[in-house]
This record gives sequence, structure tokens and C-alpha cells, in this order.
Amino acid sequence: MPTTRRHFIKTSAATGVALSAGTTLLFAEKTVKPLRILILGGTGFTGPYQVRYALSRGHKVTTFNRGKTHPGELPAEVEQLVGDRNGKLDALKNRQWNVVIDNPTTLPAWVRDAAQALKGNVDRYIFISTISVYGEIKTGVDESAPTEKYEGADPYKETLEAMKASGFKTYGPLKALSEKEAEKWFPGKALIVRPGLIVGPRDESDRFTYWPVRIDRGGDVLAPGDPKDPVQFIDARDLAEWTIRMAENRETGIFNATGPARPLGIGGMLDGIKGAEKSNANFVWVNEDFLTAQKVEAWSDMPVWAGKESGIARTNIDKALAKGLTFRPLGDTARDTLAWFKSLPQERQSKMRAGLTPERESEVLKAWKTKA
Repeated sequence: MPTTRRHFIKTSAATGVALSAGTTLLFAEKTVKPLRILILGGTGFTGPYQVRYALSRGHKVTTFNRGKTHPGELPAEVEQLVGDRNGKLDALKNRQWNVVIDNPTTLPAWVRDAAQALKGNVDRYIFISTISVYGEIKTGVDESAPTEKYEGADPYKETLEAMKASGFKTYGPLKALSEKEAEKWFPGKALIVRPGLIVGPRDESDRFTYWPVRIDRGGDVLAPGDPKDPVQFIDARDLAEWTIRMAENRETGIFNATGPARPLGIGGMLDGIKGAEKSNANFVWVNEDFLTAQKVEAWSDMPVWAGKESGIARTNIDKALAKGLTFRPLGDTARDTLAWFKSLPQERQSKMRAGLTPERESEVLKAWKTKA
């Protein structure tokens, strides 16, 4: 299936490198009351970071998943329950946890079924949602903005296969309904986290990863739009660690969670990556109208950049900042992402899942220079 801008926006939640010692121990000097934490998922993209950070804080961690993604990767002290969100939830019954973190849910039926299996034996429920619940954003939004409406027949009969077949058009609306389901079953006990673009090591979608890899290669690099066009993203490790701290503080409510803390343009992002990698890359800035004429799409062909009209990179995060959301330096994210990518098999490295191919980039650059 071709990757479109809308598809990437709709799938900006977590997808499926261990933490460095310094990262793992970030904030570990704080004394916290040990919690019993259940993580639904826990082996994909952000989950392993949540697990390791929670363990470093003295918490007891249980994961629940099918046992098929990265089996054997989690630390030995993690209790690993095997089951399936599609009807195989017996492992969750008659157990008690202080907090549940729901990472992979897209379907409202999954929240409902998990809640019924847990039967009130948890104190709080953290649902990891997405800013895609706001739809095609034209202006910056805060948590009070309306969310997308589901227009299908019965959302509780939706499947992941049907969602994919629709081109992910129902992704945002189903996530919005899943949020409501969490609030319904856990009134006054639910924390809804709406991340923006999640990036960093382990991101198998190559969102953001395209840029550290491309800049590391050097030479003329096609840079999209205006250097001041805003961009937003959050390192998966920052998101995971903040989520655990929010659990410790018994926070509830709805929070947008993306970054950085201060506005950043695509130019600043690319320069930051270049400096961190000590690359000789030369950015060739190509305006949006020309890219559109060349059928080069924002977000998919030019990852992270959403174009001048989109508000997706202007999401308000004041509430999360007030609750201690922090960000590691851009250079750290760039270097760690590049190192992780270079650790993958060569066949995987040769087939990036986002951005322009070298051949297509050369074609567009040639056309631009000829025009100039």
C-alpha cells in the first residue's frame, strides 16, 4: 500500500536499542512508592522503554501480549502474561495492579474487553492515544479541541484489517472512541496521553529515521519548504519515561504529548542532526509549490515536515510541560537513531520505509536546479 501523508498522520502513534545506562537512570534519584504496573503490549516501540524505566524506579512490571514480537527481549524480572486482545484475556482475571498502561489499542472493543477482564482490580488506567484524534489539523490545537467522529456502522465490530483496508481513515475516530471507552470504564481514574510523531531507536516505520540516515550520507540533500516551517516530534524514550512518572503521580485527564518544548523549524531540525553527526551534507531548499508539482508529498516523502498549511506541527503541549514532560537533546536522538538503524541487517537498511529513494531525490534536485 502506498504511504500517503494522510496515512502517516493517521498512524503517528507508537509502532512496534536498549536504553543507555544514563538514560535508564534519568530521574532515578527520586524516591517513589513502588507500583504494580501492567503494560498491555510492552514489546513494540515504546513499551520496552516503559518497562526498563519502570524497573529502574523500583516498580514491579507485568506485560500482556501475544508473545510474538521480540520474544525473550525483556528483562528476566518482568512477569510476562500471554494472551490476545481478541478474546483471550483470561490471564488478566483475578489479578490486581496499581496502574494499567494500554499501548497498542486502536479498537474500542479492546478497551471494553480489557476492563471487563480486570473487573475493577486496577486503580488507574493510562490510555496511549494520538493527536490523530483531531483529524486533519489546520491550526494548532489544545486538549479541548473536538475529536473526529466515527461514521461507520458499529465501531465495536471494527477490525484492524478493516481499518487498514479503509486506508486508515477510521484510525483517528476509533482512537477517539477508545479514549471515551477508557473514561467510561475508569471514571476519574483514566489518563489519556495523545502523542504526536514518536521517533527514535526502534521506530520500524523510519519516520524521522530518514533524516539522520540521509544526512549521514552527505552531499546535496533535498530540504522541503521553508526552513521556518514548524515540526514536532517526541523521542519514544522521553514519552515512555514521562508516562511512568505520570503514573507515579497518579495523574488523570487528557494531555497532548509531543515536542520540543520550544518551537522548532524544519531548518533547525536538519541543522541539529547535521551538527550531531558532523556531516558534510548541503541542504538544497525546495519550495512547497515545486514539490507539489513534482508529486513529492509532505510527511511521507519528506518525513516530519507537514507543509505550510497543516497544524499538526503546532499542537499545544502546555499542560504536559506543566506536568514535567522533558526532552533529551535532538543530537542524542539523531545519533542514537542512526546507530540503531546501522545495527539492522543490511537488507533492511537498503529498504527504508519512509522518505524519497536516492534515485527519486536526485531526479527532483536535478529538476529544481534546472528550473533555477
